[in-house]
Amino acid sequence: MIIKNFLQATALAAALGTAAASTQAATYPDRPLRLLVGYAPGGPVDTTARVFAKYLGDKLGQTVVVENRAGASGMIASDATAKATPDGYLLGFAASPSLTISPLVQKSTLFDPHKDFTPIGMVVDYTNVLLIGPQNPAKSVGELLEYAKAHPDAVSFGSAGVGASNHLSAELLKLQAKAPMLHVPYRGNSPAMLDVVSGKITFMFDITSTAIPFIKSGKARALAVTSRTRNPELPDVPTMIEAGVKDYEVVGWYALMAPPKLPDGIKTRLNKALNDVKEDPAFRKAMVKGGYTVDEGDGQAVQSRIDREYAMWDEVIKSANIQSN
Repeated sequence: MIIKNFLQATALAAALGTAAASTQAATYPDRPLRLLVGYAPGGPVDTTARVFAKYLGDKLGQTVVVENRAGASGMIASDATAKATPDGYLLGFAASPSLTISPLVQKSTLFDPHKDFTPIGMVVDYTNVLLIGPQNPAKSVGELLEYAKAHPDAVSFGSAGVGASNHLSAELLKLQAKAPMLHVPYRGNSPAMLDVVSGKITFMFDITSTAIPFIKSGKARALAVTSRTRNPELPDVPTMIEAGVKDYEVVGWYALMAPPKLPDGIKTRLNKALNDVKEDPAFRKAMVKGGYTVDEGDGQAVQSRIDREYAMWDEVIKSANIQSN
């Protein structure tokens, strides 16, 4: 009798929980949402997230407030997203390095990028650009690599710091081209870019959205983009593969993430709103203008990208003997 009563009580609790979840999903959202960004205000991730938040709010019929939680190369915000109540009111605007690079470099135990989230879907892809100063004689990636091989220790590259995505983009180039190059880490992209422009260092990789003004003003020269296809905003710049670096492809991305165990009804509502945003012509135009490509991938595509790129960067980090913090 005790066992029977216990089973009945358990079944009743499960039924009540299911009913509550269904009611919650039916009325969702009925108050403003928070969108966590793992980087400081004013940068490319933050700027894009704020544009996205406005469109997402319009589609959901609620305000979406961007909240910056900078620190640990984006992992502070990702950790807060992973540990939030799964009710759909706290979401993460995740940049790929915070899920595929930072946990490897920093040996994080904050969260597991393979299982601690409910990915809603991709938002946009972005490519990096290999930039050199205008005074550098190299007119192609091939010429740059030939010079590096002929003059060991003469070619240097800058990055936003050890383990940054542009650091690893260059390490991947070194690994595939077997060309010696010296890494010079900076505290952020801006000081590295200034030294590229002045010729103090040879080159760096930078995200398209921030590289374009330097390219169009003539302060830096673009040798290649890291995507498999050319960027619409830089149609005359070849891809790394076109430039002769076989199979080289690095494409960063931003995705909408939620905590684990998000109810299916809420996930479906968010997925529809996200798709509506990505189909909005004004949003698509704004993203293209910023150097981004709208990515149609769903939550499963996000998880596949995380798993694949995590493995790729793990190999690069080990090959380059990059030390954890």
